[in-house]
Amino acid sequence: MARTTTTKRQILDAALELAATKGITGTTMDEVAERAGVAKGSLYYNFSSKDLLFEALLKERVGALAESLRRAKGERRGQEAIEALVAELLDVIAANSALAKLMAAEIFRTDRAWQETLFALRHEALAVFAEAIAEASGPADAGDADASTAAAGLRASAVFGAVLLAGLEWLVFEPERDRAEVAAAILATLRPA
Repeated sequence: MARTTTTKRQILDAALELAATKGITGTTMDEVAERAGVAKGSLYYNFSSKDLLFEALLKERVGALAESLRRAKGERRGQEAIEALVAELLDVIAANSALAKLMAAEIFRTDRAWQETLFALRHEALAVFAEAIAEASGPADAGDADASTAAAGLRASAVFGAVLLAGLEWLVFEPERDRAEVAAAILATLRPA
């Protein structure tokens, strides 16, 4: 990850805090500058537009999430990898609830200038889940390979979304629950009955 100056860091952190509570649309550049404690000139020097500010924020944070998931999976395979990924994503959500709220609000928006960037980063994160899901499902027949890959991708999206929303539910409504209990509940929904 590229080195971020102190001013940029303050701006990105302020933008995330504001967007998590007010949404990106409801957040103004003036509010970001005020929350970051920087002059508007500094804000615009670092990010010439609101679109570029939020694209940089999402690129940094969702990119870090994808890297975190890759590290969590490591050499694990199949169900063991899925369990590690669910636990890691819950840990990331707990440590970065503002990012989780922002992702939940923005992941399906298709009218944003940064949508292409977010799509690519989302794909990176989901690919880690898809690989583990495909491994847990076992080898596909040669004729089923494309269908199996597509199914693993769709299941990865479902698992990622379930963890994201269950993690937010946990933090907002049941913060006293242990993370392991939340992970176990999510994983129980993934096992065949």
